[in-house]
Amino acid sequence: MSDLTKIFKAYDIRGVVPDELNEEIAEAVGAAFVRVTGAPAIVTAHDMRTSSGPLSAAFARGATAQGADVIEAGLGSTDMLYYASGSLDMPGAMFTASHNPAQYNGIKLCRAGAKPVGQDTGLAEIRELVDGGVPAHDGPAGSVSTRDLLSGYAEHLKTLVDLSGIRPLKVVVDAGNGMGGHTVPSVFEGLPIDLVPLYFELDGSFPNHEANPIEAANIVDLQAAVREQGADIGLAFDGDADRCFVVDERGEPVAPSTVTALVAVRELSRHGGAGRIVHNLITSRAVPEIVREHGGEPVRTRVGHSFIKQTMAETDAMFGGEHSGHYYFRDFWFADSGMLAAMHVLAALGGQERPLSDLLSEFTRYAASGEINSKVTDQDGAMAQVRAEFESRPGVTVDDLDGLTVGHDDWWFNLRASNTEPLLRLNAEATDDETMAAVRDEVLEIVRKGNE
Repeated sequence: MSDLTKIFKAYDIRGVVPDELNEEIAEAVGAAFVRVTGAPAIVTAHDMRTSSGPLSAAFARGATAQGADVIEAGLGSTDMLYYASGSLDMPGAMFTASHNPAQYNGIKLCRAGAKPVGQDTGLAEIRELVDGGVPAHDGPAGSVSTRDLLSGYAEHLKTLVDLSGIRPLKVVVDAGNGMGGHTVPSVFEGLPIDLVPLYFELDGSFPNHEANPIEAANIVDLQAAVREQGADIGLAFDGDADRCFVVDERGEPVAPSTVTALVAVRELSRHGGAGRIVHNLITSRAVPEIVREHGGEPVRTRVGHSFIKQTMAETDAMFGGEHSGHYYFRDFWFADSGMLAAMHVLAALGGQERPLSDLLSEFTRYAASGEINSKVTDQDGAMAQVRAEFESRPGVTVDDLDGLTVGHDDWWFNLRASNTEPLLRLNAEATDDETMAAVRDEVLEIVRKGNE
């Protein structure tokens, strides 16, 4: 068996197939998952990669050998798997490597009710069982059955966001040959939407571009199509369609912070104007400002979906958003759904007559740098130098919730270390482009001095 430390990540299992992740490991993980959860039944789904079906089948063999029944939903997005786990109230397993290249695959696990499984909530225990050999089950084996959950998923989303009464919209969707090509037609069926599909053919080799819309190069085709078609909006999904990125009618990308603010206002309005909204600490300062202006309570958290999900559950927050295009909903079992976020944007756009760029202008207040990576030999030393340079300046605040965050009335920046590479990641924001550029360049000069 391969080195399990390479593939058991903080939040999921992921590696190159078959060198790091193979059917033998998937079968053992299925057995261990049943042992750890004690569940009498589990539900699975998988993406379009050629290895996903075989890995899912192997996982089912391991699970049924431990006496659990397995419901196979077949092809689906990750948020469809969360719907299955929540609506059926049983643990689930999704076979996907999200936006990673074709040679990768992985397993995302959740407990009943779509509760996340990470290192501290079962993943470490599963790894130990797989590594040591899962004990044989003393009793009858479980059974495998198939169930179509796509239609139920689509109908459930429509109960959370009503699009039936919006004005007609022309919508370009780039599925990147990923699972959005499978789920979008079902969700949009019967709605006043003129759908222009890009790369809806399911193909785990990703022949057109990587299914990772956070990279600017991967939305170029979407931007061009929006302009050429005279569309109202463009949407781009990643490989497992749990993240969504938005392009306005001019073909300009919309910052996820702007989407977070828009959806937060809609959710607050839907729940009577009060409640908690979670955002990570590199989200635009506009998000907590707008949340407060609309009667909500912003809750700041570290970067990473495990932190935002945990905080949402602890605070009973109604919504949470991240810079990475992940959006989390209390009414969706606190799980993330790019499709649900997209539907909120469509509902807001279609519920009035202005173009998307005008609609979103009220949610965009600051100039942002985006995330900038710098390769450094001494992460701690570089962070200490930046702190020493800024912390004694008048009007400056410093905190260490996640890396180093330095704030001022007119600007802020966060500098944090990568957990897997010798990198420091910088995000800066200011009241105008000139101030943002000055802060960004000063921090980068300190960080990169002697490293590049």
